[in-house]
Amino acid sequence: MTYDLFIGDRLFSSWSMRGWLMLEKFSLPYRSHLVGLYSGTMATDMEPLVPARLVPALRLPDGTVVGESLALAETLAERHPEAGLWPSDPAARATARWLCAEMVAGFATLRGECPMQLAHVWKGFQPSPDTLKDLARIETLWAHARAISGQSEGPLFGAYSLADVFYTPVAARIIGYDLPVSAESRNYCLSLLSDTSVRQWRAMGLTVQYNPYPYPEYSPSAHWPVGEPSEARPAEEGPSVNAHCPYSGDPVTDFLDLDGQRWGFCNTFCRDKTVADPGAWPKFTAMRAAVNHS
Repeated sequence: MTYDLFIGDRLFSSWSMRGWLMLEKFSLPYRSHLVGLYSGTMATDMEPLVPARLVPALRLPDGTVVGESLALAETLAERHPEAGLWPSDPAARATARWLCAEMVAGFATLRGECPMQLAHVWKGFQPSPDTLKDLARIETLWAHARAISGQSEGPLFGAYSLADVFYTPVAARIIGYDLPVSAESRNYCLSLLSDTSVRQWRAMGLTVQYNPYPYPEYSPSAHWPVGEPSEARPAEEGPSVNAHCPYSGDPVTDFLDLDGQRWGFCNTFCRDKTVADPGAWPKFTAMRAAVNHS
């Protein structure tokens, strides 16, 4: 039983990130299909999913198509009650649903002024009064969630839930535009963005170069605060330390240099996502450790 998830460009599509995290973080089987938001192919790519017209969209194993993120969330929670997508406590579960619904319907100014981008921290952005109001409301909701759950840090309701999924792109906006929030809220944002799955999503997004950049750019900028700046660099040819890709196990065809060693991968995408953030990939980390400590 495998789902088909249709997503947009990873660096920019906040709703696609939510759809992907629903499946990835709760270990539900899926295949990803990329829809061309900026290549002009979106309408064609979405034709098999009519009447769905936006990403993410989910095709169930029986062929049923589900659009809209909140519908995806409820459908997956209903089909996989054992996965724990919603909090188990009734009060926490009701509150989590409230937070997700308000996320879907609200914060229009924040979303309009600060479109999600995972490439940089824009230090030169000045939020409007209405964006500041949206931020204050978000912090009020997060504080309420913690009052209900009794959790002062980490996921809002103790165990990771759909509430954290829905607010991860909000965290990316807060960090990516260096928006003013409390230290507690900033720590929560950084904890969401430090998650291995989120780092992997960002690294995969960084494999695509955009010219022109699809959203306004602000100066000065700073490095993304999660993970060290990558010292890995693409290499033209082998041989490599390893003969098989750490992800697929297939023979290597593409290469990168890191720490004075050459590593191989089964295709350019596997190579480039590793170049973007070598520390985001446990299988690559384990391979490096095995070689360097042998």
